Amino acid sequence: MRSRLWAVAALAALGLAGCSSLAPPKKPVPIGTSTAPVGGVCDAQAAQWAVGKSATGQVIEQARVRAGARMARVLHPGQVVTLEFDAERLNLGVNATGVVISARCG
Repeated sequence: MRSRLWAVAALAALGLAGCSSLAPPKKPVPIGTSTAPVGGVCDAQAAQWAVGKSATGQVIEQARVRAGARMARVLHPGQVVTLEFDAERLNLGVNATGVVISARCG
């Protein structure tokens, strides 16, 4: 009986030790280098060059940086989206083939 209790206690200690971490959590790795300021106000006019281009990751990131937006999202036809306005977000509308058809802030 005593050895069984000891085994249960040892397993519990191992389980708790596995949940703890000695090192501080790592910061997330950025997706790309960005010169856009954090918390910048979006300027959709600066992203208009992307209209007519395929919405690749590189095009989306360049449009975000040029617009000075903190984030960008791609809006597909018929996609359900939140409607709250965010002055720091660039919205890139694409058609069914993934070509950018609009660039606006919000």
